Amino acid sequence: MLDIADELNRWVGQGRDFAVATVVAVGGSAPRQPGAALAVDSEGTAIGSVSGGCVEGAVYELCRQALEDGETVLERFGYSDEDAFAVGLTCGGIIDILVTPVRADSATRTVFAAALAAASSGEAAAIARVTSGPAELVGRALLVRASGESSQESSLESTGESSGEYEGGLGGHPELDRTAAGEARAMLDAGQTGVVEIGADGSRCGQPLSLLVESSVPPPRMIVFGAIDFASALVRIGKFLGYHVTVCDARTVFATAVRFPDADEIVVDWPHRYLERTETDGRTVLCVLTHDAKFDVPLLRHALRLPVAYVGAMGSRRTHEDRNARLRDVGVTELELARLRSPIGLDLGARTPEETALSIASEIVANRRGGSGVSLTGAHTPIHPDGARRASGRIGSVA
Repeated sequence: MLDIADELNRWVGQGRDFAVATVVAVGGSAPRQPGAALAVDSEGTAIGSVSGGCVEGAVYELCRQALEDGETVLERFGYSDEDAFAVGLTCGGIIDILVTPVRADSATRTVFAAALAAASSGEAAAIARVTSGPAELVGRALLVRASGESSQESSLESTGESSGEYEGGLGGHPELDRTAAGEARAMLDAGQTGVVEIGADGSRCGQPLSLLVESSVPPPRMIVFGAIDFASALVRIGKFLGYHVTVCDARTVFATAVRFPDADEIVVDWPHRYLERTETDGRTVLCVLTHDAKFDVPLLRHALRLPVAYVGAMGSRRTHEDRNARLRDVGVTELELARLRSPIGLDLGARTPEETALSIASEIVANRRGGSGVSLTGAHTPIHPDGARRASGRIGSVA
């Protein structure tokens, strides 16, 4: 749902009633992951997608029905030889869809509004919804915000639904709300969306529960060091992949907005000094394109000790060997060197700046998703490397 938060937030502001259908579990080669959503308002306007087209028509009708009767429904769509080309998934997958009406009289309207407003403003927040369990709890939701964010400014405060830990509630025991809030916060801290199982003991209602936790976090950072022509192409593809892109170079003549109009930020500073003072996290990718020892060595010495997602450095194999020797000389360990992707990128035979940027971006995606980087043609491995986890749509459990 939070993947279409901007438009849904506008709908809330306009007072529209709508129903939102959200993927809550997937199996096989389902095209969309948990959290993907399609919404339909009272006028029949639709936004978003849950299947890339396979079952959109059927889900659209479920949303219209939910708007009419105000009932939350969980529906499974799967593949079979008989109905594959009717409403099933011709790709052979299975998806479970939770359809929730968000009407003016909905118990969850306020917490949905708060979650959508947070996501639209770029605030880190997560919404947890019951997808299976006691019928009276299915569809109920609560919201948690990033550590340090105060919920006291929320509109939920006036309704008595805001605590210091979460906003809204699942309509059960307060301990269930606290358990769900803790799980949602853990998912938020990791920037993940998925389904969490809570056992009967943890649910405090005598039955196990499934919670869909959707996290909305600011875009991950891509920091490109070295304002060269290859960097301009990498900035463009980084933006396409959803990164907040910074270009850093110590040379004022090269690090300019004219050369990098697509960058979110341009920094003129020595790369290692900037990296020491800027914020990074486990989703940050660092691309070192300077291939100049006076810049690379102090920069990589620091970069390889940071808990970031990716560190890559451009250069020939000779440059790579010379750079590694210099890094060892300044105390970089073999374990730290093993994190360095150098020469940067996958072997695509790239020549132009655009092809090289594609090579680098492909390696970043493969590193993030666990891909091998080999051709899918003739392979017998799952298309989605994390298929074992996605087969159930579940990523964790609480006893």
